[in-house]
Amino acid sequence: MSTTRTPAAVVLLSGGLDSMVTAALAREQGFRVYALTIDYGQRHVRELESARLIVDKLNVAKHSEIALDLRSFGGSALTDDIDVPKGGVGDDIPVTYVPARNLVFLALTTAFAEASGANDIFIGVNALDYSGYPDCRPEFIASFAETARLGTKSGVEGMPFTIHAPLQHMTKADIASETHRLGLDPAWSWSCYDPLPDGRACGACDSCRLRKKGFEQAGLVDGTVYGNNA
Repeated sequence: MSTTRTPAAVVLLSGGLDSMVTAALAREQGFRVYALTIDYGQRHVRELESARLIVDKLNVAKHSEIALDLRSFGGSALTDDIDVPKGGVGDDIPVTYVPARNLVFLALTTAFAEASGANDIFIGVNALDYSGYPDCRPEFIASFAETARLGTKSGVEGMPFTIHAPLQHMTKADIASETHRLGLDPAWSWSCYDPLPDGRACGACDSCRLRKKGFEQAGLVDGTVYGNNA
């Protein structure tokens, strides 16, 4: 009797709510989940602890955590001495945008996937309730998939990577509802860009605002303790 090995998928796991839900969706789709977490020098390093907790809670088969200190480049409120904006989500690309972050991260995730023998990559980008980052748009994801096909051994040998972005067209309320449906504890994840000295989420940065709004609209309890409930 022959057995078929469960296919593996690599998930870019930041430790945030979106990446946690994405990992759970990959598991629900029948993949053996491998996770890649990148310590890029972000000020919200607390999310790295959440990534490790999520790996444990979801029984991730393989977890790789690498350091890539983007503070040497700067150019973002997350990696430089620039204040994280607290005035609400606007229409312009905010200073929390990290230059080419998802482009760099997806390249690393693809390398990890190819080395691991996985042809499916999951990323938790969202193009509805988000801060307007250009590297979260569907056209970027589609373009990167073609780049990965052209620039990898797997791709040129006829085994291209499939880039899954299951949250792409979900609202934050939809994502909060998926958290509940999948049996995930929101407290496992971390979203705040600028944690307070006492460890609480600030409650005022774009990421906190979007998260709070999503759970409120979904009628669900978040579990995050915020230092600013404005």
